[in-house]
Amino acid sequence: MSSPPTAEVVPSALDERPARSGRQPMSHSEYLGLKRFPALDGLRAIAALMVVVFHNQGPDWVQGWIGVQIFFVISGYLITTLMLREEDRNGRISFKKFYARRIFRILPVYFVLLAVTLIAQIFAGTVTSRPPGSELPLYLFFFNEFGHGGSYGQSWSLGIEQKFYLFWPLLAFSAILVQRKAKFGGRVGLTLVLMAVLLTMVPLSMGGDPRGWTAHYFSILVGCLVAILMHNPKTYKLFRPLTRPWVACVAAAAFVAIHGSVHLWGAFIEKHHLAGNVPGFIAITPPYVVLVGFLLLPALLANAFPQRLLATRPFVFLGERSYSIYLVQLLAHEAVLGIYLLFGAHLGKTPIPWLPVALMSILMAHLCYLWVEKPMINVGKRFIARKLS
Repeated sequence: MSSPPTAEVVPSALDERPARSGRQPMSHSEYLGLKRFPALDGLRAIAALMVVVFHNQGPDWVQGWIGVQIFFVISGYLITTLMLREEDRNGRISFKKFYARRIFRILPVYFVLLAVTLIAQIFAGTVTSRPPGSELPLYLFFFNEFGHGGSYGQSWSLGIEQKFYLFWPLLAFSAILVQRKAKFGGRVGLTLVLMAVLLTMVPLSMGGDPRGWTAHYFSILVGCLVAILMHNPKTYKLFRPLTRPWVACVAAAAFVAIHGSVHLWGAFIEKHHLAGNVPGFIAITPPYVVLVGFLLLPALLANAFPQRLLATRPFVFLGERSYSIYLVQLLAHEAVLGIYLLFGAHLGKTPIPWLPVALMSILMAHLCYLWVEKPMINVGKRFIARKLS
């Protein structure tokens, strides 16, 4: 998981919404007028904490193992929306600025925490025997998903996203597509073809390690496809009913219910061999992320209770730090483990081991956000303004 832009689709803009009746669905012009999607910050916060809870003996009903897929969908949606609106404003995408923003947003905290992890491994004497130290090239060049876990194993999702965004802007916003009158159709077609190819490759990846890795790219593309469809006034009509407040509440509630039973659907698929040799937890991912993209995301744009809840200060605070929460979680686990041992206690024997680790992750992520993320993002903004504008 990398950090998509905060749910901000016009940099440094306020959350401004055109006035409308509280019972009416959102029009396309109102959607384009949204400067920020604050509820998506809240959704990112939940997704990050779901993963932390899952890795620390949390309750099964949280379904934290699939939280990363929510991040993938949000990432594809926000980044593609950002590029579509930049194209509307300027007539084209500045690839230099796009890659510069990602460098300053993603790399600093990633490499700082990788360095801290390696230093800890040196003191523990495991830097040459366990990853990431024993597989350092994979972590330096973002092939993390092909590593073997270890104390920075959660960074596998960074490998997926870094490679995806190396090519997606060039494919979807290339001069060939931009100069065509049918660029909307071209982008939709490109996205659907890529999704079909990646799904077809899932069974073929079962003999390798990791299994089913192409399904993660499918998840990002779902977010990209939703962004493309919602940006177009004709296809936006497919999503408009979900932005009616009462419909948004029902849709969000339905998604929560489905999310709580997703492991049962995965087990059903596996038991009856509905996906051949593909394990249920992999086979359930594509339909799950389609629901995230086509049901949950539009519902969270509506001026309704789910949006207002996830747009509250605590959720936005955590969402802005979700990237660091995700990356720092294993270091936080080791820190909490050390504190417990210092007092003669054992973390694994406590009733809720995930709670102190989650709190430590938030604290450490906040420090990363203040000392690394925000300063380097600001450095990136100044660099872009001076060198690339």
